[in-house]
Amino acid sequence: MAIADLRSEYTRASLSEEQVAGEPIAQFAKWFEEALRSEVPEPNAMSVSTVADDGRPSSRILLLKDFDKRGFTWYTNYESRKGEQLRQNPRAALLFFWQPLERQVRIEGPVERVSPEEADAYFNIRPLNSRLGALASAQSRPIGSREALEERFRQIEQQYGDTPQRPQHWGGYRLRPEYVEFWQGRPSRLHDRIAYSLQGDGSWRRERLQP
Repeated sequence: MAIADLRSEYTRASLSEEQVAGEPIAQFAKWFEEALRSEVPEPNAMSVSTVADDGRPSSRILLLKDFDKRGFTWYTNYESRKGEQLRQNPRAALLFFWQPLERQVRIEGPVERVSPEEADAYFNIRPLNSRLGALASAQSRPIGSREALEERFRQIEQQYGDTPQRPQHWGGYRLRPEYVEFWQGRPSRLHDRIAYSLQGDGSWRRERLQP
């Protein structure tokens, strides 16, 4: 079968202006809860896209760790490629794809670091090996071999035991949404798209987009 012949017909649900919440965080919470109830694999997995100062974009899959009225939060190494790009251009785009529900959510806006207190609180509830890994890995930097990485991990494990502290180069980012789009797959590729755009007075403009 040719790649061009791969296609699915989307028939599970619809999305109307009457169904959605007045603001996007409430609507995201509703869809996220439905993804949890439907046992979508890793519903908090999202593509995070950043852009370097030379205009080159890059994307990767990360895990959302929190969302509220302030925005959408994830954690990573500040000295990684994405961290460097966010330093150069502190804006990002997030994309959630919940295939079993035939849904996507796109989120765009400026990004800021979370407070050290928030970063400490999250770091301290991570599994021990994840905390040690954050210390062992100079994320996005070259390394000679897998063996060298594992040896570095063993050294960190011996050094810190079960009480590693959050390194200064590791913490969280929060995207403050300015644009949020909810996409529901529909038959004949006539998909439903409802977009929210943040206005100058803090309110949200809601509109339907053509598929």
